[in-house]
Amino acid sequence: MAKKQRESSTRSEYRRNGKRKKTKAQKIILAILIPIMAILLIVAIFAAKLFAEAQSAVEDSYHSIERESEINVDPIEDTVSVLIMGVDDTESRNLGSARTDALIYLTIDPNNHEINMVSIPRDTYTEIINDGDLYRRNKINSAYEVGQEKAVIETVENLLNVPIHYYATFNFDSFLEIIDALGGIEMDVPVTISEQNSDGQMGKIHLEEGYQTLNGEQALALARTRKIDNDVKRGERQQLIIQAIVKKALSMGSIPKLSAAIEAVGSNMRTDLRFTEMLNIAQSGLEGSYTFNSHIFEWTDFTFNGASMVELYPDSVEYISHKLRVALDLEAADERDAEGYEFTSNRIAEYAY
Repeated sequence: MAKKQRESSTRSEYRRNGKRKKTKAQKIILAILIPIMAILLIVAIFAAKLFAEAQSAVEDSYHSIERESEINVDPIEDTVSVLIMGVDDTESRNLGSARTDALIYLTIDPNNHEINMVSIPRDTYTEIINDGDLYRRNKINSAYEVGQEKAVIETVENLLNVPIHYYATFNFDSFLEIIDALGGIEMDVPVTISEQNSDGQMGKIHLEEGYQTLNGEQALALARTRKIDNDVKRGERQQLIIQAIVKKALSMGSIPKLSAAIEAVGSNMRTDLRFTEMLNIAQSGLEGSYTFNSHIFEWTDFTFNGASMVELYPDSVEYISHKLRVALDLEAADERDAEGYEFTSNRIAEYAY
């Protein structure tokens, strides 16, 4: 009887100890899982909120324009082209009309993960095309006054002999707000400069030479200044700033800041890119980092009717057009695409004498 009581007592103690140990193990597992599940839930909620904000922002900024031919490309499979326009009319400046202060044409290849970029100087003298017809010859930045995005697209397509699949127009408010929302961008300032701010107040922005983090106002001053070089170099700086924005936006540390950046874009952008098309382009970026190829025109300047103009050497335009058309699979590669090839213009001008 005593033996049975001891055995019963032992089994009872074993069950109590086992239950106690099991409960302790469960508590440890729950202590680990609950925070993880909470973090995943927060991330999921944030992602959903960010997705909804992005979709709403893009839908609000969508603006279709009439095209002579239908655009039929797949951003997942095909190389697409985008014309980025920066306009110099904001609510604070209230100029009453707008010209493009920045024009950047780029191709995005999702297969080879390459982006080709070229800046078109705002004072480029060229044929302004509107509704398929020659409107006049003037600085390319005046095309926006003539027919807004449609005239600019037709003018650039005529100049470069390339198609423009999509466009995105930004004003300076978005430029400032996007960079500030991302916490600034890292840039190498070539020389010390003093420039006006976005309201046109002279000397309000002072930048020291060297690598540093720039806020929106400082980046805008660096992008717009003409005191340190010329209009073409200015385009180069704008390309570098765009690359810096893309790099910062894709960095993990910027993810919590994207919501404010998206809000800034949505209120200050006009585009004919649908949200799904933007997602397709972004998806290719997640599969591997992009290589940027920047192209620079060779040029000269001249005066016409008292105004300073930039003339892009015709053979330089033809060469860069070729590079862009090859990227778009519209033209076969040739000796100009061989590794180590360097283009040199013959410097024969059409307008400048």
